[in-house]
Amino acid sequence: MGTVGAMEPILVITHDADDPGLATALEILRAQTSVEVASADNPGELDGILHRAGSRPVVIAGGDGSLHTVISALHRRNDLSSTVLGLLPLGTGNDFARSVGLPLDPAEAAEALLAGRPHKMDLLVDEVGEVVVNSVHLGTGAEAAKAGSGWKERVGKIGYPIGALQTALKPPVLRLRVEVDDQVVCDYDEPVLQVAVGNGATVGGGAPLTPDAAPDDGRADVLVWLATTPVARLGYAAALLRGRHPERDDVRTATGTRITVSGERFWCSADGELYGPERHRAWHVEPAAYSLLVP
Repeated sequence: MGTVGAMEPILVITHDADDPGLATALEILRAQTSVEVASADNPGELDGILHRAGSRPVVIAGGDGSLHTVISALHRRNDLSSTVLGLLPLGTGNDFARSVGLPLDPAEAAEALLAGRPHKMDLLVDEVGEVVVNSVHLGTGAEAAKAGSGWKERVGKIGYPIGALQTALKPPVLRLRVEVDDQVVCDYDEPVLQVAVGNGATVGGGAPLTPDAAPDDGRADVLVWLATTPVARLGYAAALLRGRHPERDDVRTATGTRITVSGERFWCSADGELYGPERHRAWHVEPAAYSLLVP
């Protein structure tokens, strides 16, 4: 399959048709190919848009949440493997775009889309069929996302670090059993602050939570942060900013294709979408689940 510029017209799905970044990208795209723009404000509208997409590449103009929504709908419709996707990273964090090397500037992202070729990407799917495109984390990470959501609306991508700081002052401590490919990473006797399952490397607008994760290697990266003293927690936060936290003694890592977490009630943040409380969640990797246009 060739590049977008040599292909049939494309369909762009957006939640904000007035985004100036979208206007910039569309000007570049329309100079090379025919573009239809569709706004999807609810699941019913999205299903109708996807139904009429036909064989056209579907380009998501937005962030990780928008990408999650479209991929989830395509997965539910059993159309994911047959649809070529593109991404214009116009969200707040744009973490998945970072993982796949897409430019964050709208004009550069449009040029990259035109020059891009389909590349197979993995997907995480849980036991009830919900998908994870980039990352799912629970414990401190999910609590930080809850605390940071209000800040994010006011101050943008630094909202997550602010929420993380607030949560760090009084983090939730959980008793959990974490298994990766039937190997126990931690058990109920070890208090846990955070569990992260990464298909992509970063969360929250660039924080390298699972720094070695790659969305095309057929495996998920799992990180478990064990409960520690307040001083040690500050050390973890500092190491996280540099992506050096996996080297710490209070952190355990693993990679695998099947991940199970069970124990005390916990909240999850999956691609920025919060859900819970849960007592058990299991995810498996679906390798090469869909095609994404990348440089």
